[in-house]
Amino acid sequence: MDFTQNERLAQITEKTLIIGIDVAKKKHVARAIDDRGRDLAKRLVFENTFTGFKQLLKWAQNLADETNKSNFIFGMEPTGHYWLNLAYYLRAQELHAVVVNPMKVKRTKELDDDSPTKNDTKDAKVIAQVMRAGRYHEPILLEGIYAELREGMKLHDMMQEDLSSIKAQMHNALDRYFPEFLTVFKDWTGKAALHFLKEGYLPEDIQSSSEEELMGEVKQATKRGVGIKRIQELKHAAETSVGLTVGLTMARQEIRYLIDQYQAIQERIQAHEARLEELVLQVPGASQMIAIKGVSTITVAGLFAEVGDLSNYRDPRQIIKLAGLNLQMNQSGYFKGQTTITKRGRRRLRSLLYQVARPLSIHNEGFKELHHYYKNRANNPLTGKQSYVALSRKLIKIFFVIGTRNCSFDETRMLRDIPQLKPLQEVA
Repeated sequence: MDFTQNERLAQITEKTLIIGIDVAKKKHVARAIDDRGRDLAKRLVFENTFTGFKQLLKWAQNLADETNKSNFIFGMEPTGHYWLNLAYYLRAQELHAVVVNPMKVKRTKELDDDSPTKNDTKDAKVIAQVMRAGRYHEPILLEGIYAELREGMKLHDMMQEDLSSIKAQMHNALDRYFPEFLTVFKDWTGKAALHFLKEGYLPEDIQSSSEEELMGEVKQATKRGVGIKRIQELKHAAETSVGLTVGLTMARQEIRYLIDQYQAIQERIQAHEARLEELVLQVPGASQMIAIKGVSTITVAGLFAEVGDLSNYRDPRQIIKLAGLNLQMNQSGYFKGQTTITKRGRRRLRSLLYQVARPLSIHNEGFKELHHYYKNRANNPLTGKQSYVALSRKLIKIFFVIGTRNCSFDETRMLRDIPQLKPLQEVA
């Protein structure tokens, strides 16, 4: 659970040893200060290994004994992934590990020496100074089912990226050898199109085949959906093709290889999504979230992969901030600029919520009405994209209530809780 800044400041006392750590791939650098910001020892350089971690704890304990400190707080920047091993290790030792926003470290760097110089020793001390001011956060270190979901969603994203790459390579091959193919078959992943491509049918092969032979090939892949008219279009496209006529043997091999990869990844994705569904249904409230029309299992799995256990949050606004969907106002004096979202949180979570907002606004009657209201209200109407952001924020609040109270979603109640919509409902 994250704390308010006052609560974080209360954790920093004269008995607290504040240790800032600049993390790297092979070696980390640690600096220690007290609650007044005074250096307590020379820097410690330790390796990103079990031995190095033990060296850090021994160094910290000796320093605590020398300075009569009884509490530790370790802080680091959550950049990349190198910090994770140390953070999980410190948690396993029941020690307090926190994270500091890299932007805060960057902007604080010049306070001591009026220089933007960057080095590991200086960064470690700056991290400690930022912590002393209470400007740190509790890291989201997932465990159990939530850790499995995070790794599962990473793998899911990886497979989706590989699938997109395969699709792009197939379009490249078709553009070179049969650019007219997609004027006949709008989608090369359809059964009939895949069959022709996998069997190596390029323009010269189609030209030399009769319509009956081509229809026979289609029937091997699908029993309906492709008639003689489509075959005639395919024949015409082959006869007028401007595709390359050289290197055809290896081109056929390339296309077969891409199709094999595409089908293999598709099968892996389907099996993986089934496993993700089994996992996410073990989380309280997940089944009720999936039951919302327009919300998929992958959306809910992605939510818990990013935020973890909802009981760790006091208010849905913490999750809104974590997603970078909190609003920032740009105004000074008589100037009033545009209000935007901060985009300072988790990009993957923000993208996930934004992507689900569109189908919700189309298929879910409650969100559809809310979307229409946002865009057409008399005071401060929103654009389509701004409305999707507002729907994303609303969805976070709904997920929070469902996850913490284990209840079902009620469209009518959602709209009833919005005072501005009551006159519209009464008119309807």
